[in-house]
Amino acid sequence: MKYVCQVCGYVYDEAVEKIPFKDLPEDWKCPLCGAPKSAFKPEGGEAAAPAPVVVSGETPDLKKLSAGQLAALCSSLARGCDKQYKEEEAGLFRELSDYFTAVTPAVEDATVENIAQMIQADIDNYGLAHSTATANGDRGADRALVWSEKVTNMLSALVNRYLTEGEAMLADTEIWVCTACGFVYIGDTPPELCPVCKVPSWKFEKIERRVSA
Repeated sequence: MKYVCQVCGYVYDEAVEKIPFKDLPEDWKCPLCGAPKSAFKPEGGEAAAPAPVVVSGETPDLKKLSAGQLAALCSSLARGCDKQYKEEEAGLFRELSDYFTAVTPAVEDATVENIAQMIQADIDNYGLAHSTATANGDRGADRALVWSEKVTNMLSALVNRYLTEGEAMLADTEIWVCTACGFVYIGDTPPELCPVCKVPSWKFEKIERRVSA
């Protein structure tokens, strides 16, 4: 049987590895992206996608985004422009992202547990998003969703790992972020290629952590 990493797509083949996946230790991690064992699913074992929403000619209900949501949206658009080597457009989106970040009010209940729940809610909606994009023939949206889903699965894996290990998870190591897709890697040096979008290691930025007072 084969098991697929939901972050980078690495396939663990029991026939090749000679060890059943269930017998791997619980702290085993994906050899390609570092995702935990829980990020793997049996190949072809995904649940059926929800019914797609077919967009009609009517204008859908619009939702006003918060400053924080706009900051995240503009940041994602900047990364997309970077990927297409549109430096001017990327710079403009980064300016917008920085502005909305600056005016975003503090979130009082921003606990790690709440973040984990919100990330899981996003993951639960990807099936509907994919099927809707497919039903409406939007290949661009579906491709963007593939990247986004992988990064969201990776964030879920990291947050849940932090809930288990605490600060020990970050001790004596570095944090790297792919500037193209947002993939986060925990390790001394970034991977040679991003497991999600395949850009080279120089596209990773090291996150400088705040020094405790």
